[in-house]
Amino acid sequence: MTRWTPSLVEERLAEAAFVLKRMPEPRRQGYFSTWPEIHHSFADQVGQEPKPMRVLPSPQAISRMEETLTWTSCLEPIDGKIVWMKAHGTRWKEICWTVGLQRSAAHQHWLYGLCVIALTLNRRRFNRNLSRRRVIEMARGEHPEKHGLPD
Repeated sequence: MTRWTPSLVEERLAEAAFVLKRMPEPRRQGYFSTWPEIHHSFADQVGQEPKPMRVLPSPQAISRMEETLTWTSCLEPIDGKIVWMKAHGTRWKEICWTVGLQRSAAHQHWLYGLCVIALTLNRRRFNRNLSRRRVIEMARGEHPEKHGLPD
């Protein structure tokens, strides 16, 4: 059994975002083309840009992605949004503009979100009234004392 850390959670979220990008576009039922398929000759293809090859994700990667998609349900909406935007590779400047926070505050929301997910996956109980800093310390294992929990 894996002990989840914020960095492992970050890696899994990034993998899920990457797999999500590689998934084929959903097709709408009932829509189709009546045009015949066009077969290009070699002369037609000379000088054209090659189409990028689309590699579909493995079934295991899709299963991990589906599991990962549920992880942000335990977060506040703004934390979940920041976590997913960062997983998709969005730059901090765009994240800050989208959520209306300064970079340091957005970074703390992101780190807090990763820590809450890690603690939840590790099935560690913690008091939701703790400060963000205390939850981050708890997830990183910096302070082993009890974090606001009764015995």
